[in-house]
Amino acid sequence: MHILITGGAGFIGTNFVRTTVETHPGSTITVLDKIGYAGNPANVEGLPGVTLVVGDIAEKDIVDPLVKAADLVVHFAAESHNDNSLLDPSPFIYSNIVGTFNILEACRKYKVRLHHISTDEVYGDLALDDPNAFTDATPYMPSSPYSASKAGSDMLVRAWVRSFGVEATISNCSNNYGPYQHIEKFIPRMITNRIDGVRPKLYGDGLNVRDWIHVLDHNTAVWAIIEKGRIGETYLIGADGEMNNKNVVMLLNELMGFAPDDYEHVADRAGHDRRYAIDNTKLCEELGWAPHFVDFRSGLEDTIEWYRSNESWWRAAKAETEAKYAAQGQ
Repeated sequence: MHILITGGAGFIGTNFVRTTVETHPGSTITVLDKIGYAGNPANVEGLPGVTLVVGDIAEKDIVDPLVKAADLVVHFAAESHNDNSLLDPSPFIYSNIVGTFNILEACRKYKVRLHHISTDEVYGDLALDDPNAFTDATPYMPSSPYSASKAGSDMLVRAWVRSFGVEATISNCSNNYGPYQHIEKFIPRMITNRIDGVRPKLYGDGLNVRDWIHVLDHNTAVWAIIEKGRIGETYLIGADGEMNNKNVVMLLNELMGFAPDDYEHVADRAGHDRRYAIDNTKLCEELGWAPHFVDFRSGLEDTIEWYRSNESWWRAAKAETEAKYAAQGQ
C-alpha cells in the first residue's frame, strides 16, 4: 500500500507516520508538508519507506500527482492554533478549506480512499456542568476562525461523499498531547518553561476543561477507522480524559518537582471555549477500539521525559516562541 500523509511532519502527523512504519511494514509513505513553523523535516528523516515532499496542499498542481500515486490519503495538514487564527485568519482559510478542497477533488478524480482528520472544536463548547458530551450528531457551533475553517473542511468532505461518491471517513478528536508537539502549545510550553526556570502561565481562571488524549492513542484510533470504519461516517476520538487547565498545570508542577500552585495567570484569550468532552461510544463499540494511555498522569510523565531528553529538537524555536507571546502580553 502507498499512503499519502498530508501534514506528516507536524505533531500528530509525525506520530502517525512513525506508528504506520511500525505497524504496516512494507507500505510506502509520502509525506506532503509545507514545513511551516510547526513542521520539522527531521521528524520523518531516515524512516524506512518514507519520502518527504515539501509543498502546500493549497497548491492543486502539487496535490494532484501525489494523490494519483496513492492508495490511501490520510489528511492531517491544517493550520491549527487558535491564537494564531485570531491574529490572522487567512492562512486557516487557505490551508483548511482550499487545501481540503484540493485533496477531495484529487481523491474524486483518481478514486482514492480518504480519511480526514478534524477536531472537537467544530462543536463549540459545553457548560462546565453540562452532563452531555459531543457526539457525531452534535450541531456544529465553531467559535474561532480556526474551528470555523475546520468545520468548513468537514462539510466539504461530507458533501463530496454524498454528491460524488468519494470514499471518505472523518474523525474529530479531543486535545492531543505527547512527543513532537510544537512548544507554542499549552503542555509543551509549560514543560519547556519549567525546564528553563520560568513559571507556567495560565489563561484566565484556568477552569476551561479539555478532554486529553495521548497522540499515540489518537493514531491507533485513526487506523481502526481506516480499516474498519464505514464510508461516510464520522467517528469521535477521545479517551475520557477531561481535566481543567488549572489542574493540568498543578499536576505538571508536581511531576517536575515544584509547588502545585507555582504558576501565574495571564489575560484570557478571546472566544476561549469553556469545555470540550468527547463521547467515544461509537468508536469503541462499533470498531472495538480502546485507549492505551488511560492514566493522564503517566502519559504526562512520559511526555515530560521526552521533552527533557530531546532538548535539541525544541531549543531553536524556544526564544522566538516566547518573544511572540511576550509581545501579546502572555
